Amino acid sequence: MTHELPPTIDPVAAARWAALSMPASAWPSGEAPASAWLHEEVARRMEERLAWIKLRPQQWAHWEAVRGGLQAHQLLAQRYPDAGCFVVESSPVRLQRARDVLSKPWWHPGRWKAAPTRFEAPPEGSLQMLWANMLLHQVADPQALIAHWHRTLAVDGFLMFSCFGPDTLRELRELYRALGWPAPAHEFTDMHDWGDMLVQAGFAEPVMDMERITLTFATPQRLLQELRELGRNLHPGRFAGLRGRGWLQRLHEALAAQAAGDGAPLSLTFEINYGHAFKPAPRLRVQAESLVSLEEMRRTLRQRK
Repeated sequence: MTHELPPTIDPVAAARWAALSMPASAWPSGEAPASAWLHEEVARRMEERLAWIKLRPQQWAHWEAVRGGLQAHQLLAQRYPDAGCFVVESSPVRLQRARDVLSKPWWHPGRWKAAPTRFEAPPEGSLQMLWANMLLHQVADPQALIAHWHRTLAVDGFLMFSCFGPDTLRELRELYRALGWPAPAHEFTDMHDWGDMLVQAGFAEPVMDMERITLTFATPQRLLQELRELGRNLHPGRFAGLRGRGWLQRLHEALAAQAAGDGAPLSLTFEINYGHAFKPAPRLRVQAESLVSLEEMRRTLRQRK
């Protein structure tokens, strides 16, 4: 692993995708769409893994909740009803969308019983859990983000995340290569490299897991619609300009021909990487003359007890 991972993400394109959002008025129905189905499904499966973690957070954060899964947020709120929550969004429009969906009206009884939800970045060292679903594979500098998450967690707090793995979209990649086109997506980082990055950032006991989910589609149009909901091609070598109707028609025909040749429905494979890790107490550096803060000394004594 090198510090350049992931190697094929265009930082400018990644920043544009992170900031991209449409107001509700821009959608035909007048309401912004819900989180992508696959993201919600992955979040549901990741939420089930929390049953194995005994620590119950007092405060937790949902990083990029609108794209990560608003339905999943409700599952987490039910699991930890007494925990305060921070919702972090990089786009003001998505932040408002999260506030509209997740905030209870003043007259709702749950407003007086549930722990508060804040739509802002949490202070450093304030969280016992940080939740980031289907985010890291879209970030140009994931190591910087992981380091930021480490600072935001309290000692013994834990990180839960998921993202795409290298086997994602293998059918579409093969098709693009056969047609002589640039890659349809940037490369996705292997789960073992994610584990290495967690350790480098200061996390302990990283546990990585992987599964493959195959989705089938009735038409090429439905397949491409699903991809638009999931993200964008951030590869630096992607098509430099706009593509016309002729190119799109050729893609539709190639997808249909691929399905006809296999005798099976159109399908796409998604490799899902799951990870979690804990933030350990910092180790004291002992030198010929060492300066130790009072808080560090108290924490060390508590650990020894």
